[in-house]
Amino acid sequence: MKSFSSALFLATAAAFAIGAAGPALAADVCNVPEAKAQSTDALKMQLEKDGWTVRKIKHQKGCYEAYAVKGSARMEKLFDPATLKMLDVAAD
Repeated sequence: MKSFSSALFLATAAAFAIGAAGPALAADVCNVPEAKAQSTDALKMQLEKDGWTVRKIKHQKGCYEAYAVKGSARMEKLFDPATLKMLDVAAD
């Protein structure tokens, strides 16, 4: 009976931990005030200067998400709106 209680406790603790992490996972990656954000046009110009053809730039996780192609290479990456630096975070 003791092992059942331990297993139940662990299952409950795991469910709580997963539920508590949910809001943290959904939070914005970039927390840049709008006044400090550069324009999406500036990001587009930066990418085009590097040889990319920009298909679309949208807001995702508080960041800019750029979709671009260069030859046969495709890019779907997040960029910090303040610095326009590429982030090492998976885009959705």
